Amino acid sequence: MTSAKSVRRPHHWRRDLVELAALFTAVAVADAVANLIAHESDGAFLLVASAVALIATAAFHTWWARKHSHAPPAPHGGGATTGSAAAGPAVDSTAGPAETALWRTRTTVRDEPGSLAALCAVFAALRVDILTLQTHPLAHGTVDEFLLRAPAALQAKDLTREIAAAGGSSTWMERADAHDLVDTPTRVLGLATRTALDAAELPLALRQLLGRCTIHSRPAVSITGRPAGEIAPVEGVLDGTSMRLRDPNGGSITVERPYLPFTPSEFARARALVELDARLGPRMPRGQDVLTLPAGQEITVRRADHDDLDAALALHGRCSDRTLGLRYHGPVGDADRYLNHLLSPRFGRTLAVETTDGRLVALGHLLWDGDETEVALIVEDGWQRRGIGSELLGRLIALAAEARCGSVYAVTQASNTGMVAAMRSLGLPLDYQIEEGTLVITARLETASLPETTAPQSPPPYGNAGLSPQEQADR
Repeated sequence: MTSAKSVRRPHHWRRDLVELAALFTAVAVADAVANLIAHESDGAFLLVASAVALIATAAFHTWWARKHSHAPPAPHGGGATTGSAAAGPAVDSTAGPAETALWRTRTTVRDEPGSLAALCAVFAALRVDILTLQTHPLAHGTVDEFLLRAPAALQAKDLTREIAAAGGSSTWMERADAHDLVDTPTRVLGLATRTALDAAELPLALRQLLGRCTIHSRPAVSITGRPAGEIAPVEGVLDGTSMRLRDPNGGSITVERPYLPFTPSEFARARALVELDARLGPRMPRGQDVLTLPAGQEITVRRADHDDLDAALALHGRCSDRTLGLRYHGPVGDADRYLNHLLSPRFGRTLAVETTDGRLVALGHLLWDGDETEVALIVEDGWQRRGIGSELLGRLIALAAEARCGSVYAVTQASNTGMVAAMRSLGLPLDYQIEEGTLVITARLETASLPETTAPQSPPPYGNAGLSPQEQADR
């Protein structure tokens, strides 16, 4: 870029004198050389040959300059190299785009200059593109986390071996999906926004922030009112593959990821998210939908929380013992004790169905059960067989898919034909597991971008989603 000062350079008369002197000197020298050659016997021929040589040289220089100034750049922007390994495989410009795969990769390197450059050189040699990079400083070394786009033919074991040769250790890899293409600051801000709008989002936000992990919310007081001894320190505890955080509602939140230790940076992010939840206090979206049943009655579907405890207790009072037994799988007299727990946003999401006169006639629960997700329904006897259960179940499945759950399961009895029919009406792949009359139906949410989860190995006898071992013993 030329500055204005250089464009408006002042005119100097001395430079003109020098240029005129050089011109006169060149003319004098040319005249002397021409006179010397002209007096020779072959002088005229030498002058013509010199002119032809000068013209040929100028034409060749012009052709050469035009050819190389319009040539395409060399592959990778580099010049000629010695050896095929340095140049990399040739790229066929006529071929279509090569098939690629996304990988999330994490490796530990020495905290010294050049360690990251060595990894980048390995990725370049293997034609692997780095999409995002995060660094997690440790006391000894640094954890580098990459989102990579690699050729589909490249095997994970081969990439791991090359990373180890470049100085990486404790390398971990897993397939990524399109959700991981969002950069880290944007993803964290999105999770903070979702948490700020809905207290039930905190466990899901932690799971999406930290990857595949198991989250347990442990209340400070059990359902029976006895202290559970699950209060974590205010600053939290980080212990390798596990972290404990103070639950804003009392008790603790335990996050476990056995396959990969947590870093101090991840612990700080999780603690900041929990602190945001604590500062905002109880909150829940207040939207509602008005629907018309096939029989013509209008109902309202909305979110429910602790404010609906009295209405939920009244619903239990109007339900028969058979309906309560099919829902809670235990003593009917204990059903009321579980409502305070089930209506807590910390353990999942609850949908309520109201009639036009404000009476609560059905509840649907989506419960975070570690790395599993349970769905449960109860509909008042007089409102059964009207499509309310199917409507609630479809909405709960949509919430589970939004939370990127790989599957949901329902625990019921083999004789509960209504629940079985509602699950079948979803049109999803179902797995059935029966043990001593207890039926576990697992619906697979077949979305390619969702991580696959497994069904419970044995059916929980009393629907223990979100309960501590002490609470399960109380039940």
